[in-house]
Amino acid sequence: MTAGSGSGPLSHLNAKGEANMVDVSAKDETRRVAVASARLTMAPETLAQIVDAGVPKGDVLAVARVAGIQGAKRCADLIPLCHPLALSKVQVDFEVSENQLLIRTSVTVTGRTGVEMEALTAASVAALTVYDMCKAMDKGMVIEAIRLEEKTGGKSGDWAREAQ
Repeated sequence: MTAGSGSGPLSHLNAKGEANMVDVSAKDETRRVAVASARLTMAPETLAQIVDAGVPKGDVLAVARVAGIQGAKRCADLIPLCHPLALSKVQVDFEVSENQLLIRTSVTVTGRTGVEMEALTAASVAALTVYDMCKAMDKGMVIEAIRLEEKTGGKSGDWAREAQ
């Protein structure tokens, strides 16, 4: 059985095909960074209230930023085979357009395994927080395009999504 990239056997399965936490103890510690994003599409009026801090539940972007940071820190509690990591930095930023909010996260660690899942979890939790805080105003919001944008470090080297 091979991974989607054709990179070889799935490392989260043991010889019997059972779920297995990968042993990373023999890997070198290196600086690793992952960047992920998520996009929320919503009514322009909803986005305007978010930007103007006019949402009754409070400052949506401030709360979503903290939620994203907390999500990255708790990734191993949510994704069963992820290693708990001592993260060096988690950053959550927002870009606003007419009816979309782009959430961009960056996670850094010096360790034996990458932080792709932590960056993706940060983007997901931040997006879910925005939805939760604004659902009374706009139940039709859509969370989409949660994706890895780039990663650096580690045995597999650097990777970046091609511009689209």
